[in-house]
Amino acid sequence: MPPGDRTDQLVAATESPFAAFGLPGEPGTEAFWAAARTPASRPGEDGGWLTLFLRRGGPADLAFESWSREPLPLRRWGVTDCWYAEVAMPARLRVTYRFITDEGAHADPLNPSAAGGDRSIAVTPDAPAQPYWPLVGADDVLPVPSTRLRWASARLGGRRTVRVHPVAGGGPVVLLLDGDDWLYLHPAMTAFEAAVADGALPPVTLVFLPAKDRVGEFTCRPELWEAVRDELLPLVADSGVPADPGTLVVAGQSLGGLSALYAALEFPELVSRVACQSGSFWWAPDRAARTDLLDGPVGGALAGRLRERPDLSGLRIAFDVGEHETRMLPHCAAVEALTEQAGAAVRVSRSASDHDRAGWRHAMLRDVAWALA
Repeated sequence: MPPGDRTDQLVAATESPFAAFGLPGEPGTEAFWAAARTPASRPGEDGGWLTLFLRRGGPADLAFESWSREPLPLRRWGVTDCWYAEVAMPARLRVTYRFITDEGAHADPLNPSAAGGDRSIAVTPDAPAQPYWPLVGADDVLPVPSTRLRWASARLGGRRTVRVHPVAGGGPVVLLLDGDDWLYLHPAMTAFEAAVADGALPPVTLVFLPAKDRVGEFTCRPELWEAVRDELLPLVADSGVPADPGTLVVAGQSLGGLSALYAALEFPELVSRVACQSGSFWWAPDRAARTDLLDGPVGGALAGRLRERPDLSGLRIAFDVGEHETRMLPHCAAVEALTEQAGAAVRVSRSASDHDRAGWRHAMLRDVAWALA
């Protein structure tokens, strides 16, 4: 028996270390698994949390979408089928994770909160709630809009399917970049419906725009926005779906957030309302020459454009970035300040997350509502 297994087995003879997480009983027994629900947290050091992850079966690595870059190997409890990791987490964190085995990536079957079939969501006890977003299991099939537009773009090339959904009869168009993520990983359609029903948002028409080449389409190039203006929005107008294309809100995250602000700068007649989460404002044309993408001029290419002091008095933009994205924060702060100095109406917030769609969800709903106010 390996030494680590012997030590764990001796401890098991006295008391389960998982009792401190609210999981009494002998690990590996049927009674233990029947009651086990993780992740589970208890207070840790420096105001943070010690969080327990459990897996029943064989060896696996615990991998986070963001925040912690290196996968953590799970430890085995004695000779049981119980594998676990105790992870020190900071205060206020919502993060996506998965288990990686020789067969691939898997969601956590002990966690009822999933993001697609191979991801789960961990939340520290002090992280703010995300109203309107339903609990979704790994095996759940998310509802999708019934209206499908087949878009063959002359400017972008190729074909893509764009889903369109009028919420409460429809209204201003909300263009969701990376639309497939908001269809199949996070139930944006359901969340927007709940927010509108609660009066947190006016009726809107959602347009889910999938990306075929995120780097090619989202990095400060005009082709995407020419195609949206000249091809996609007329397609939406001709679809028969109730919509007000005269009012357009663009919601984008990461490279999508970069592209959304670029569109507001270069296509102000098209984009005047933006909800931007964790915009990749480190981006500049020389990024291919950098070993470290974030180790460039603060604010990247868009900060340079904003220093030219364009007139942004018609722009209403909400910025949000995860409070744990320490290396992104200077880039975002510079762009936020320059945008406001150029005359835009600006809202700035920080979410309890790292660079993670699970943390952007509530900010997107809240900031679309603010952009439409």
